[in-house]
Amino acid sequence: MLVVISPAKRLDWAERNVEVTQPDFQDDAIRLSKTARNLTLGDLKKLMDLSEDLARLNRDRYRAFSDAPDAVATRPAALAFAGDTYQGLEATSLDAEELAWAQDHLRILSGLYGILRPLDAIQPYRLEMGSRLKTRRGKNLYDYWRDQLSKALNAQAAGIGSDVLLNCASQEYFGAVDPKALKLRVITPVFMEDKGGTPKIVSFFAKKARGAMARYVIQHRLSDPASLTEFDSGGYEYRPDLSENDKPVFIRPYQASASIDGS
Repeated sequence: MLVVISPAKRLDWAERNVEVTQPDFQDDAIRLSKTARNLTLGDLKKLMDLSEDLARLNRDRYRAFSDAPDAVATRPAALAFAGDTYQGLEATSLDAEELAWAQDHLRILSGLYGILRPLDAIQPYRLEMGSRLKTRRGKNLYDYWRDQLSKALNAQAAGIGSDVLLNCASQEYFGAVDPKALKLRVITPVFMEDKGGTPKIVSFFAKKARGAMARYVIQHRLSDPASLTEFDSGGYEYRPDLSENDKPVFIRPYQASASIDGS
């Protein structure tokens, strides 16, 4: 199966001794970076609700964004993102064979790069998919990407002989995937914390669990969607009584919520 996750706002720019690949939508990233480069500091603050310092940082990033970046200016995507999902994915601890398998089966949805493989080289950036960045294609990034992401996911899933997409991305990012153009069965797991007998979704833990689910698929080389119900990282347990078709629910006791062990 093909797995999709969201990117992260926070980056870890430590050096990585791995061979990187070029993103499929590199030309689009260059085009969008030039659009963002023309924004004023005030525009950037408003576009992504940033502080003065963060707006200045990202203005400088777009000014430095290169059409042909060298190795020093880039990092492999899955090892560069450092948000909640990536705490669960723990990509830096995957071995070479696991990373190679992930390169074929894991995709990161991106406002700037469209779709990234784990080892695709990215330059430092911040551009949420929900940003209202105006381009010639429309008023926001959903207008910009239209059905391109769906068509690419169809082709990439076909390339690994699968017709199943495991959606471990947020709604903000998966909302950029046009359902009319997507020809894949979509499975979207739900992760909940049980506090006092009342299960609820806690955003931080749900994001981390989605990353842990992606790691679980990678480490177990899963191809059969039925095997997803065996996911138990961090104390989660599949709950068939609460699950719906293609929407499996996983719950754990709230006191177990301090961490998620993705190993």
